[in-house]
Amino acid sequence: MLELALKGTKKYWGLLAVLGGIAGVAFLVYLYQLQFGLGITGLSRDVSWGFYIAQFTFLVGVAAGGVMVVLPYYLHDYKAFGRITIMGEFLAVAALVMCLLFIMVDLGQPMRMLNVIFYPTPNSMLFYDMIVLNGYLFLNIVVGWNVLEAERNGTHYQPWLKPLIYLSIPWAVSIHTVTAYLYCGLPGRGFWLTAILAPRFLASAFAAGPALLILLCLIVRRFTRFDPGREQIQSLAKIVTYAIIANVFFFLCEVFVAGYSQIPEHTDHLKYLFFGLHGKGVLVPWMWTSMGLMFGAIILLVVPATRRHEGVLAVSCAMVFVGAWIDKGLGLISGGFVPNPLHEVNEYLPTGPEVTIALGVWAVGFLVLTILYKIAVSVKEDNAGVLRTRVIKG
Repeated sequence: MLELALKGTKKYWGLLAVLGGIAGVAFLVYLYQLQFGLGITGLSRDVSWGFYIAQFTFLVGVAAGGVMVVLPYYLHDYKAFGRITIMGEFLAVAALVMCLLFIMVDLGQPMRMLNVIFYPTPNSMLFYDMIVLNGYLFLNIVVGWNVLEAERNGTHYQPWLKPLIYLSIPWAVSIHTVTAYLYCGLPGRGFWLTAILAPRFLASAFAAGPALLILLCLIVRRFTRFDPGREQIQSLAKIVTYAIIANVFFFLCEVFVAGYSQIPEHTDHLKYLFFGLHGKGVLVPWMWTSMGLMFGAIILLVVPATRRHEGVLAVSCAMVFVGAWIDKGLGLISGGFVPNPLHEVNEYLPTGPEVTIALGVWAVGFLVLTILYKIAVSVKEDNAGVLRTRVIKG
């Protein structure tokens, strides 16, 4: 099916060229980072994880969010999702590619990744994170590709895929649970030391992932002859609605516990993020923007009339996606390191090279996603054409 990616319009090739150009520029900047070191980033002794790991954490959630179409279709036989399941699986593949690339660029020397394999440490969460991320990437590639191949041939997918499909459902939950454990397993960081961090991660994942999938479905409908379906989009919209409500509720639970207990290890991080601390608060406008976007999206999504209007729905999904990106990215990572355990505030902001490299990784991810969607949409367009021909002849 790879030959389908080589056939496209000028817009398709133009998009690939733009994404490839951004990735190429970012790669040159990365070579500079590789030579000079992480000193070109905004990282410091107090903030050892920054913009790269923030993107990684958020994108793990986007990848896990794909299970919201896989589970209803394969486990509960919700046939309507059959039109978009492959889109959810391919979105997970692209997100996981970006996750692995962000880990690579965050390391001073990429070869250090091999230490996890050559010197496995079963009591380290990083060891299990490597297993679940690569395992979920493998499952989505194998399942997605073979199911699409069967659809192209007009047959049912092979029986040996069924166990892998069922395995991918709990595996999707595990990738974001293990990622949450990376943070809440650090007892010296009060902002992350909470048992509700994993549920928060999953709630935001099940909001941001399907929200992006809705936007992609609307784009596919606009620029191709394949229609993902109104019922499918509206069903995803309901999932996004409940998930973003749960995400905000979990966050407010954290605010209550920190505010009511008045334990400095918990309250200082929230004070820094939303009001500033010791005269410093570079992330304050970002965090209030995130909260505004998520609360605004909830209002638009809860009301059936606005949720059914696809123009408003697109805006709402964009608000959910950006709001969750700020909250889980900039807010969660920086908020966990600032202030430090001595309650000193040494702020972090990504540098220009850091942002450029991050944009390059996103470009690579969307390049992979564009190619995969081109293949999937071509198969579905061909099948729709064959079906119309049979109906006319019949």
